[in-house]
Amino acid sequence: MIRLLAALALLVSATVHGAELHNVQLDKSTIAFVSKQMNVPVEGTFRKFSAQITMDPVRPEAGRARIDIELASIDAGSEEANDEVKGKNWFSVREFPKASFVSGSVKALGGGRYEASGKMTIKGKTLDARAPFTLKQLNGALILDGAFPLKRLDYGIGAGVWSDTSVVADEVQVKFHFVLK
Repeated sequence: MIRLLAALALLVSATVHGAELHNVQLDKSTIAFVSKQMNVPVEGTFRKFSAQITMDPVRPEAGRARIDIELASIDAGSEEANDEVKGKNWFSVREFPKASFVSGSVKALGGGRYEASGKMTIKGKTLDARAPFTLKQLNGALILDGAFPLKRLDYGIGAGVWSDTSVVADEVQVKFHFVLK
């Protein structure tokens, strides 16, 4: 039923020969997630989000990002699932309409790989988060792709009967794809 989550969100960005880039092409970017229900992978997306990403390849440590996700824009595969995850036991979107990731630093890992570290806020709870990603250039754009695990119960997502991790796994894989021009 609940193919939930995510969050968020996510990260930081990309490079073009020492130039600072920050124009995120939202219509070409995605935030998705994969949860497991009774050990079966279930995919979903968030259709509305904003992203401000800045990255200078010469100084990746100066990279910054802020991603805000409108939780009511979730597509968990069906109207029934969407309605359920918007409710109080899951995202409680009336009280907490957005989730956010704000990076504090970016670290180059070598080979076009990076890691953004920052704070993830969901349902009013803020925790440290790390999001590894790759960066490549394609047709004049920078492509940032990454994924990270999120523990939904750490944020109070899936309360009551939904806190049973044999039904819905605690770990949700958050995936992101950002295009910067």
